[in-house]
Amino acid sequence: MPLPSSPPGLQLADRMVGVVPNAIGELLKHGADPSVISFAGGYPDASLFPVDGIRAVMAELLDGQHNVALQYTVSDGLPVLREQVAKFMRADGLDIGADDVLILQGGQQGLDLTGKLVLNPGDTVVTENPTFLGALIAFAPNQPTYAPVRMDEGGMVISDLERVLAASPRARLLYTVPEFQNPTGVTLSVERRQAVIDLADRYDLVVIEDTPYRHLRYDGASVPTLKSLDTQGRVVHLGSFSKILAPGMRLGWAIAAPDLLAKLGLLKLAADTQCSTLNMAAAAAFMERYDIHAHIDHMRGAYRRKRDLMLESLEEHMPPSVSWTHPVGGLFTWLTFPEGFDATAFMRDQALPIAKVAYVPGATFFPNEQEPNHARVNFSGATDEGIVLGVKRLGELLRTILP
Repeated sequence: MPLPSSPPGLQLADRMVGVVPNAIGELLKHGADPSVISFAGGYPDASLFPVDGIRAVMAELLDGQHNVALQYTVSDGLPVLREQVAKFMRADGLDIGADDVLILQGGQQGLDLTGKLVLNPGDTVVTENPTFLGALIAFAPNQPTYAPVRMDEGGMVISDLERVLAASPRARLLYTVPEFQNPTGVTLSVERRQAVIDLADRYDLVVIEDTPYRHLRYDGASVPTLKSLDTQGRVVHLGSFSKILAPGMRLGWAIAAPDLLAKLGLLKLAADTQCSTLNMAAAAAFMERYDIHAHIDHMRGAYRRKRDLMLESLEEHMPPSVSWTHPVGGLFTWLTFPEGFDATAFMRDQALPIAKVAYVPGATFFPNEQEPNHARVNFSGATDEGIVLGVKRLGELLRTILP
């Protein structure tokens, strides 16, 4: 016998008004068909997961002599893993120790906790336009408004950020994915990073620096983190093991000023008590035993090849009226179709049923005024053959309907 529905008119909290199913999620269920070539997910290539290393450290942790790996532990994360993360980030230019690190259930939890920490109903979140859909989902229960900032190939346009902040007296939080942004793939330029920090200081904002793709750079030199430029302790730096180790471990981290980190830790304690002791111990043991930087270099080589193959295929098969970004890292490129084109309708009515290709329609990434003529395309999750065939099918179909 099925469970009964809740009573009609049951009163829920006001915050649930903005917590609604995503129509794109329903559409992408059709992409689960194994005959569909999917560019939709933000999935890393599962063949690159270090399965042998993870298996070895898991076996050691579960050999009967290490029962502590199955026990409760401290809420802010195993000290050994926090030290490993601190060491990893010191190599990236941050002068931090283990006490500056909070271990999270992936970077997504950092978005949820920081939103709870900063936002009251009606406060304004300043975002890139477009921005990461998962951040909008995380912030929604706090009932914010959004002030989107125009972007170009160098990331947020600073003059537009200044305009937005001057017009947003309730701005409390600035959210950015500065490297290889989700969904566009663009990177915030070196010159603009200091300007972002200066404006955050002037307008007293908390800044979320979301960096799940930072270590997947394929071209050019690394650029400083926003956190490394932060002299007032207002940047919450979020990192993730999902793209450099394995997403199924559900591990990430936050680095922040001591008072902010302590409050985030209290919110985490309320939310889930702690991350998996076993997974934290396995991640720490992996980083102790194996060279995480060599593993990331291996992934970079594979993803660089896929990125290049995607861009070459787009150049060969797309009609002239379609353009795309040229990311120097990360997992995505961003397609722009002619004005008036509806990427959601095209995927539903033609790309999925005819070409058997899925992507993420771009409209859902815009926090306020949605633009339907874009699509986020992932190149990391498909095979080389799938990239070539999928882009060819899409291009052939688009050439029949676009000028």
